[in-house]
Amino acid sequence: MENIKGIHHVALVSNDFNRSLEFYKKIGLKPYIGWGEGAGRIQLLEIGNGAYLELFAKGDGDTSEANRYIHLAIHVENVEAAYEAALAAGAKSKIAPKVVELDSDPVKATLNLAFVYGPDGEEVEFFRQLA
Repeated sequence: MENIKGIHHVALVSNDFNRSLEFYKKIGLKPYIGWGEGAGRIQLLEIGNGAYLELFAKGDGDTSEANRYIHLAIHVENVEAAYEAALAAGAKSKIAPKVVELDSDPVKATLNLAFVYGPDGEEVEFFRQLA
């Protein structure tokens, strides 16, 4: 495991590339590098801590789970603020901000989290571990 440094990126297929790009910029991700054009366009956006969202243009209307991912979890300092920013950027609420105490093993954990649906129906989690 010494060679593993953490998550580099999560890839997302988007049916409306420009709409998705604007959404992720509005919630605070920063464009890093991009390449290609049209249906072959790809953009890396900085999430923080060396992690990225890799956004792929697709545009065929298929939003089945096989063509996207389960969810993108973004570590944030303020879950409520991130959630409100996402709603203001056009996201739809899935789970409003809440604190969850996990009956986890070997250590009990307390999380502050919220989920929204992004522009292509993808799930985005705003996450902060409290204890």
